[in-house]
Amino acid sequence: MTGREALLATFDRLFGKAAGKLKVSCSDEERAEAKREFEQRFQAALDIIERVDIPELPEEIIQEMENAVERLSPAEIVGLLASVPLAQQTHELLRAIAFRAAEQRLLEHVAAQADSKYGGN
Repeated sequence: MTGREALLATFDRLFGKAAGKLKVSCSDEERAEAKREFEQRFQAALDIIERVDIPELPEEIIQEMENAVERLSPAEIVGLLASVPLAQQTHELLRAIAFRAAEQRLLEHVAAQADSKYGGN
């Protein structure tokens, strides 16, 4: 089993646990869509661990993750739900800020080269 397969199998199990806790029923299509979204969000990590052969995750570890889902309070669940769109927007904002900072550094670099190449001020 690859690391990717192990994580996706664990996602399936935890998804079922979370749906049970929330008393939400999902169709097979909805469950598959949630898994695709998980794969998209964690594509880079899944690609890296796809090359690693590992045995299945130990049952104790999966059980502890299931217990963590079970221990979530309603307020924590609502907080997690509320943070998803905020995290996505924050990620886009940080990407735009990084792009602008890189643009500024490039302009400063070009200006510094022009100053030294043509004799300064």
